[in-house]
Amino acid sequence: MTTPLTLYTHPWSRGRVARWMLEETGLPYATEVLQYGTTMKAPAYRAINPMGKVPALKHGDTVVTENAAILMYLADLVPGKQLAPAPGTPARGPYYRWIAFMAPLEALLTAKSAGALAKPEQAGYGSEADVLDTLEGALRGRDHLAGDAFSAADLFVAASLGFYLQFKTIEPRAEFVRFAQLHAQRPAALRAGAIDDELAAQLQKTAS
Repeated sequence: MTTPLTLYTHPWSRGRVARWMLEETGLPYATEVLQYGTTMKAPAYRAINPMGKVPALKHGDTVVTENAAILMYLADLVPGKQLAPAPGTPARGPYYRWIAFMAPLEALLTAKSAGALAKPEQAGYGSEADVLDTLEGALRGRDHLAGDAFSAADLFVAASLGFYLQFKTIEPRAEFVRFAQLHAQRPAALRAGAIDDELAAQLQKTAS
């Protein structure tokens, strides 16, 4: 691939999810580290992502934001890596389903953390029990959510659960812990984590 890929991120952000996916693809990419409240909100970056948040992925003239979209976009760039089930196969449905499911999960946990949970009949995420029980049921006894091989759906769910478990914003149910820990040991996940940890250490050293 000759078209350059650039990841706009911060080492303590959801950009860690996008980096993990980039490491899974094996594609070369550049990293632009942005700072909260300054370069992340500057006009130069808002021209890329008007939301002024990370991550964002630039692929030539194409810009992709939101982790769900970034993961699916990258998976389709490297079909040989089989990070997404083939179009038209039965596994493609669960692949889309569980990547999209992270949106109501995040909405629920964000609202709960803010003390602003809506009534189940008024919220797009329904009740907390419904959301967590549904995800737990999908993971029970399974290492993969879409077919029998690792995919971007597994990455997104495992990375999200790892984040929420770390900050104690989700119940540490056994299936959540198992699934997050299982996929966090993938070589690409370990490489990505090491890169971001080093970047975080550099930022901390510069700040002090």
